Amino acid sequence: QVQLVESGGSSVQAGESLRLSCVISGDTNNARCPAWFRQAPGKERERVAFIDSHRSVSLSDSVKGRFTISLDNAKNTLYLQMDMVKPEDSGAYYCAAVTDCYQLLRGVVHYWGQGTQVTVSS
Repeated sequence: QVQLVESGGSSVQAGESLRLSCVISGDTNNARCPAWFRQAPGKERERVAFIDSHRSVSLSDSVKGRFTISLDNAKNTLYLQMDMVKPEDSGAYYCAAVTDCYQLLRGVVHYWGQGTQVTVSS
C-alpha cells in the first residue's frame, strides 16, 4: 500500500505564492506518475500536474507558467510550487499516484491523499 500526506495549503492573496508538499510512504516503488489534482466547490476534480515515468513534467494549460511540480526522491516528497496564484486556483488539492502511468492517462488513480485546502482571495 501507498500513503500520501499533503500539507502546505493556506489562505493567500491573489499574486502570492505557496508550496504544497506530499510525503509518499509505504510501497513507494508502486507509487508511479505522482500527480496533483484539485477540486473547487461544485466542480469536478481536475488533474493539475504530474511527473511521468521518464521524469517529464506535464502541467494543465490553466497553470502553465505559474505552477511547478517537482519530486525529491531522497525525501520521497512531491511538491507543487504555486506562483502568481489566482482566485480560480482555490480548492482542495490532492496528491495522487498510480501503479501504472498508463492508468493515470486513462483517468484512473490508485492512491489519493486526504487533500489540503488552498484559498485565494482577490
